[in-house]
Amino acid sequence: MSYRIWAGGGWVEAGRVIGLLSLLMSVTLFLALHAALYESAMYQVQVSAGPPAAPAPAQAPLPFEMPSADVQEYRFPAHHRLRFPKASRRLPQAIIIGVRKCGTRALLEMLFLHPRIQKAAGEVHFFDRDDNYSRGLDWYRRRMPQSFSGQITIEKSPSYFVTPEVPERIYAMNSSIKLLLIVREPVTRAISDYTQLRANAATAPSSGPPKSFEQLALHADGSVNAFYRPIAVSVYHWYIHRWLEVFSRQQLLIVNGDRLIEDPVSELQRIEQFLELEPKISRSNFYFNQTKGFYCLRNETTDKCLRESKGRKHPRVNPAVINKLRQFFSEHNQKFYELIGEDLGWPDS
Repeated sequence: MSYRIWAGGGWVEAGRVIGLLSLLMSVTLFLALHAALYESAMYQVQVSAGPPAAPAPAQAPLPFEMPSADVQEYRFPAHHRLRFPKASRRLPQAIIIGVRKCGTRALLEMLFLHPRIQKAAGEVHFFDRDDNYSRGLDWYRRRMPQSFSGQITIEKSPSYFVTPEVPERIYAMNSSIKLLLIVREPVTRAISDYTQLRANAATAPSSGPPKSFEQLALHADGSVNAFYRPIAVSVYHWYIHRWLEVFSRQQLLIVNGDRLIEDPVSELQRIEQFLELEPKISRSNFYFNQTKGFYCLRNETTDKCLRESKGRKHPRVNPAVINKLRQFFSEHNQKFYELIGEDLGWPDS
């Protein structure tokens, strides 16, 4: 039994009408599919060929656009170009050259709060160790962090300050580099140095009871042992003159390590200016840790304190010995002040 429907002014079998409608729908789908494939193919051609010769309307520069040598470029429809910075390892533009036990690690971590500073991990000891220096600048560069153009790479190795060959080696790498020298009151620094040496000796095979600071800092006749290592390193003028013979005074910033402990922001603001950085580090980046007794660091995502080995409690030293040492350093401090053109106000007694 067949059914008929009225269409076009006459009766037509329903099966024929349904067949025609199915054919029409198939043709429509076929054309739509090929149109989509054609548009996709034309898009691929446009991407490969780049934008047409006619210039696109002026676009505001993207905030992260960088010089062409340091970017990777991607093209999208509508003729937009996105330019992404490319990181690479760069030789340092600034170095913390010392002094040992004056806060070099704290200084580096504090500077790392600034978004334009990248720091090397650990102490590289490139310029003060012949075996490392002989490996060349490429070896040194590979130990630097990834950084973007416009950022400053910094490393710190405290023994640079006291090693004779280092100033000329650094100058040969970069004659315009900026140097940070952090110092503390000499007697305090010497006692801190002794404290670390004693802590290290406690883990080594014992060769008898440890000597006190007083026994090491003074000879048996009561005179100062100027060549005891912790004392000698605190005679800063013995070493600073080598640096000033190679670098201009304007390339060297003296950082007050005692002030960095008491009021880190004021010292860091001086360093930002010296490194020609916009001021970014503020008091909101620090909080005082009552347990540790010093300031810890804070940024948008985390809080950080230096490890337990930092800020060790110093042994009690006989006040008469401290007074004798300060009198000994008084003349040496004056010579240091004259060389750097600053009076740091360290006590004479």
